[in-house]
Amino acid sequence: MNVLIVGNGGREHALAWKIGQSPRVEQVYVAPGNAGTAEDAVNVNLAADDFPALIDFARTNAVGLTVVGPEAPLAEGIVDAFQAAKLRVFGPTRKAARLEASKVFCKQLLRHADVPSADFQIFRNAEDAEQFILERYPEEGQVAPVVVKAAGLAAGKGVIVCSHREDALQAIDRIARQEEFGEAGREMVIEERLDGQEASVLAITDGRTLLTLPPAQDHKPAYDQDLGPNTGGMGAYSPAPLVDEALQSWINEHVFVPTVHALKRSRTPFQGVLYAGLMLTRQGPKVLEYNVRFGDPECQPILMRLQSDLVEVLELAVDGRLDQAEPLRWDPRPAVCVVMASEGYPGSYATGKPIRGLAEAAQLPDVKVFHAGTAERNGQIVNAGGRVLGVTALGDSIAEAKQQAYKAVRCIRWEGAWCRKDISDKALA
Repeated sequence: MNVLIVGNGGREHALAWKIGQSPRVEQVYVAPGNAGTAEDAVNVNLAADDFPALIDFARTNAVGLTVVGPEAPLAEGIVDAFQAAKLRVFGPTRKAARLEASKVFCKQLLRHADVPSADFQIFRNAEDAEQFILERYPEEGQVAPVVVKAAGLAAGKGVIVCSHREDALQAIDRIARQEEFGEAGREMVIEERLDGQEASVLAITDGRTLLTLPPAQDHKPAYDQDLGPNTGGMGAYSPAPLVDEALQSWINEHVFVPTVHALKRSRTPFQGVLYAGLMLTRQGPKVLEYNVRFGDPECQPILMRLQSDLVEVLELAVDGRLDQAEPLRWDPRPAVCVVMASEGYPGSYATGKPIRGLAEAAQLPDVKVFHAGTAERNGQIVNAGGRVLGVTALGDSIAEAKQQAYKAVRCIRWEGAWCRKDISDKALA
């Protein structure tokens, strides 16, 4: 059959690469794709939010399964549109996608389902939020361990971690008055700041059965040692040793199962990928956020290790038969993904810079360079986004996978290219 992947980032390149390996698949299409997906699949010049054109393409090209990568089209109802057109599609409906699209919906559902999470307050204007902070932290310069979040979708950047009262007031101003995150900041969530290490655990579900994937660890802050502003993710590795088998089992029982049941009870059955961003606190794991799709960049090291046929699993989830899935097979070796970014990211950055060394990096054993923000111009591959490449490698240990990934990074150059140098060091520590 033919498969259509919607999106144009590193996650979508990884999905195209892995889905293309399935013996069940004749042709993989990616809409709109990037310079990397053009090498591993066929790009289709259709926007991810042009649902009628995508549906028309799927019908015309005998697409048997559509896989939606990014959160925005899911939040806008692409799955509902495909289902209404009687087309098979992997991902949650618009109502279920609120788990990521609305932090207010997510926090209220977690509370209702008794899933461990940080205490929180919801605000719809700057004045009420500021009053809350000033009443709780009345002294100037007072320590204020809170996190201020834009409630809507903000491409991974609408979360501001605060240490002092002034940080929190400035965060409220940025979100609600300066509207730095646009519509996403119409509502705000202020919650207690949790301390510990973060982990990402993903599960594929058909709304009844859960198939949990190996844990990963993302690196959100821009710079080494977790300094600087939050980004969409500067790298990831999998498996993450801080989540052992017993802890994974606990997360299944106390996080995923009650979440799926709560959604089902609220007549919002969830089919797709549940991605739990967790903080491993001294009191146990607590949910920081849910995403409703494969993480980016977690998807890259996870799929690098997957040896089972991904298409088979996705089809079973779409058809409500995930209980028939065989246990997934994994390469025992860990994988590390290092994100190479454009100068200035996560702020403004220049694009159109020619990228050199991609072929050299691709020749290294156990390396795959996934494209995120790239395009082809006049026969050259150039940077076209903030996060440009996800350089991913396998190794016999996390240290060896890291070494191989950075060996590939050193092959690649463009004006202003940069990356964190410490991806996976937490596992080594």
